[in-house]
Amino acid sequence: MTDLERSTREGFASRFNRAPLGLWSAPGRVNLIGEHTDYNDGFVFPFAIDRRTVVALAPRTDRLVRVASSFADEAIELSLDELIPENLHGWSAYPLGVAWALGSFGADLAVVSGFEVYIDSEVPIGAGLSSSAAIESAVALALNDVWGLGLDRPTLARVGQLAENRAVGAPTGIMDQSASLLGRTDAAVFLDCRTLDAEVIPLGFEAADLDLLIIDTRVSHSHATGGYADRRASCEAGAAALGVESLRDVAEADLGRAAELLDDETFRRVRHIVTENQRVLDTVRTLRERGPAQIGPLLDASHVSMRDDFEISVPQLDLAVETARRAGAIGARMTGGGFGGAAIALTPRVLLPVVRTAVAEAFRLAEYAAPDMFVVRAGDGAQGHRDESDSLPAAG
Repeated sequence: MTDLERSTREGFASRFNRAPLGLWSAPGRVNLIGEHTDYNDGFVFPFAIDRRTVVALAPRTDRLVRVASSFADEAIELSLDELIPENLHGWSAYPLGVAWALGSFGADLAVVSGFEVYIDSEVPIGAGLSSSAAIESAVALALNDVWGLGLDRPTLARVGQLAENRAVGAPTGIMDQSASLLGRTDAAVFLDCRTLDAEVIPLGFEAADLDLLIIDTRVSHSHATGGYADRRASCEAGAAALGVESLRDVAEADLGRAAELLDDETFRRVRHIVTENQRVLDTVRTLRERGPAQIGPLLDASHVSMRDDFEISVPQLDLAVETARRAGAIGARMTGGGFGGAAIALTPRVLLPVVRTAVAEAFRLAEYAAPDMFVVRAGDGAQGHRDESDSLPAAG
C-alpha cells in the first residue's frame, strides 16, 4: 500500500468512523499533443501520469451521500433524491456529478444505495494535469464496482465527461477521462474523439533516455469559466460557417477557402484545430517510424499554434517553453486547456538539471513566481479493489 492509499484509508476512517469497502485510484494526465481537438471530434494523444487520486468508498443502507476530502474542511451531504446538477457546487460537484451522470448510463438512482467517500490526491490542482478527471475516473470506477453496473472503461470516460459538462459546467471533451482510464506504462492513448476508438501506442521514452519535465507555472486556470468556452464557441461557429459537422471534417487543403469565408479571429481558431489534428497524426507516425527523439519539432509547432492562432498561452508558459528549448529540451509546449497551468519539455535525461536551472533562473529574472518542476512518466490507468474483510457494517 502506498503512502497516499494509506492516508486516504485513514482519512475515511477519521471522517466516517469505519473502514472503507475498498480503495480506487486514477491518474492525472499529460496531453503530449492534440489540444482543444477533442471537442472538435478530432485526435488527441495523452498519457496517464504517475501521480494519482485515491478514493476510499463504502456503501450506506439509506439514500444519504457524504463526500469528504483532504482538501476541504467540511463533508458535503445530500440525499440521492436531491442529486441534480443544480444542487452541486464547488469541488464536490466532481464526485457527486459522477454519481448523477451514472444515471444516464444504467444506474437506477431511485434504488441504488447511498455511500460515503473520502478523496485524497497527489495530482496538482490547476496545473493542466487534469486533477478533475482523476477524481471523476476514480469515483466512476468505484461506483461502477459498488453498484454492480458492469460498465466498460470507454463508457466510464463518457460518464466523467458528462459530469464535467453538466454538473461542473466545464465544456470539455472526453480526452482527459479516456487517458485516466485507459493509460498504460510508457505508452500514450491515441484517441479518435469522433468514434472513440482508442489505441495504446508505446512512447519509448525510457529506452531513449528521455524524460518529460512538467513546468507548472503556478498560474491557475479554470475550464468552467472564460476563455475555454469562448474558444469552443469559435470552433462551432467556424464549423457552421464552413458547412461541416465539426472541424474534424476540415483538411489543411481547405484552409484557403476558410480564410475567405471567416473573419480573422475565427479563421485562426479553425487553423489551429486543423493543423493540430495533423500534428497528432504526424506524432503517432513519427513515434512508430523514427522514435521519440524525432517528435520535438511537432511539439514546438503545437505551442506556436496555441500561442498565436488559438491564443491560450500566457507569458509564463511562453517563457518556460522558450527557455527549456534553449537549454536543451528537444521539444516543448504548453499542455492542457490554457490560460495558465503547465508546460511540458521532452528532455534528454542527462540535461534535466540544466533545463531546470535555466527555467528557474528565467522565472526569477522575470519576477514571476517560482515554477514547480517535476518529471512525470506514463503510468497505468485507473484501478481499484474491494477489501471487504476490513469493512465495518454499512452506515445508515
